[in-house]
Amino acid sequence: MARKRKPQKKRRHKAGRTLLLVLLLLVIVSGGVYVYIFWLSDVKTTLPLDFQVSGHFPGKLKITDNQVQDSFAKDLCVSASGSVPLEGISQDPSQYGGLFDLDGRRVLYGQNIYDKLYPASITKIMTAIIALKYGNLSDVVTVSQEALILEEGSQLCGLRPGDSLTLEHLLYGLLVYSGNDAGAAIAEHVGGTQENFVQMMNEEVSRLGMTNTHFVNPHGLQSTEHYTSIYDIYLMLNEAIKYPKFVEIIQMSAFTVPVKNAAGQENSMYLESTDYYLIGEATEPKGVTVLGGKTGTTDEAGNCLALVCQNEYGKTFISIVTNAESKPVLYEQMNQLLEHINS
Repeated sequence: MARKRKPQKKRRHKAGRTLLLVLLLLVIVSGGVYVYIFWLSDVKTTLPLDFQVSGHFPGKLKITDNQVQDSFAKDLCVSASGSVPLEGISQDPSQYGGLFDLDGRRVLYGQNIYDKLYPASITKIMTAIIALKYGNLSDVVTVSQEALILEEGSQLCGLRPGDSLTLEHLLYGLLVYSGNDAGAAIAEHVGGTQENFVQMMNEEVSRLGMTNTHFVNPHGLQSTEHYTSIYDIYLMLNEAIKYPKFVEIIQMSAFTVPVKNAAGQENSMYLESTDYYLIGEATEPKGVTVLGGKTGTTDEAGNCLALVCQNEYGKTFISIVTNAESKPVLYEQMNQLLEHINS
């Protein structure tokens, strides 16, 4: 008699329970991994934005405000005081002046170096910086009528509406002869409008840390809202001499600029430097080489001069005098500064 087979129901149930248990474990494990990953992701994205390493590793890394300032000024001449006396230098208390040792990063002399003053055409240093930084020297610029609307008595190269010349040659007119018309033409070409160009100037002011400066025009004609300080002039000139073309131009005692007029005729403008050292009207002390710089004169600013020079050892200095009552006084006081760069 044949044996009856036992029913498979219990085995099926047992296998089913095993499979269900395995699936449940997989779900639990994968869910745990997901939750863990999600937790890590959440931890990463919820760290505060101002997280500071120094707060979690005290003594290992700590950056203070002073260190940030030191880093910004590590290659600059810095003085905590607005006045740094130097024997043998005498300026009227209402005047401003400074002598800066670029190689030694020292303020050798200062009088009112952080006080507000009117810069006159020393402004054109910043105009040149913007032109060199954002312009193309080979561009041909056509002078507009608007660029020539300047106050009576302005220092002018003699440009006429429709004249065309390169941006490079406009820079010669700006820095050698200090032409206000050249400054306005540069501003319109590089900035689109003079207003846009002035905005670019003030953005560069902020970048250079010139905290006592605000410009309203590209040439330096008088405005109560157009001002700077001795220290900011130093910062500006220190930046300008990083451009080889600027250094080349400010050393020129004279330059002949080719110009094509509106009718297409070729003309030229002979431009002589306004710096008395370069044209032989003033003599620097023995052992001093004047490389060049920028002059400025208005009734409100007085007679101004910012120079780059070298001593007999080849070290470089920036010297600044403003608000002198006359040209002879200006160069006499400048020589007082220059006599100290070889000591």
